Amino acid sequence: MFVSDWMTRKVFTVNPDNSISDAIKLIKEKGIKHVPVIKDDKLKGILSDRDIKDFSPSKATTLDIYELHYLLARTKVKDVMKTKVFTTAPDTPVEEAAMLMYDQCIGCLPVLQDGRLAGIISDRDIFRVLVDITGVRHGGHRIYMTVEDRPGSIKEVADIIRKHGFSLQSILTSYERMEEGYRNIVIRCKGSGKFGNLRVELIGSFKDVRIKKG
Repeated sequence: MFVSDWMTRKVFTVNPDNSISDAIKLIKEKGIKHVPVIKDDKLKGILSDRDIKDFSPSKATTLDIYELHYLLARTKVKDVMKTKVFTTAPDTPVEEAAMLMYDQCIGCLPVLQDGRLAGIISDRDIFRVLVDITGVRHGGHRIYMTVEDRPGSIKEVADIIRKHGFSLQSILTSYERMEEGYRNIVIRCKGSGKFGNLRVELIGSFKDVRIKKG
């Protein structure tokens, strides 16, 4: 799966010379959190709702509502936007985009193709990826366990699941906080097989088995 499979293609943008009032209106009307700043078809920066909140005077300000509106109308996007923008490309694996967003503590990545804005991928899109690859919307049983990190160990689990009349929906694996030589796996499966027999065999064969029946 690539960024192009998950990015939002219809991107709402602003110009560096637009007012912050214009940006606030766009963000509220479209229900978005991040707005790329474009000039002459080139990405110049990124403006987020957080940037606007950080810029806006606090509730303790002595400005009245008219003075506040005047300030926001006179302030330009270029005065508040971030000019250091992390970007990605349509053919970037979506997990690499997610890692960049996580490592840099950012909520979105503008997607550039041949130097032009082709889309945007946000933390919400990454949530959609997680929901999709786990198959959680389709229900089924969730099986968590620790297996040896060696060739064929996941196949052994999958063979047991199939033997008891269930089909596989998704398989995820992780090495986080695991001792060397082991890894965690999460398998979602469904079917009308013998669930009790499946549980007994898995618990008797593997470490730290936890099963949530769907």
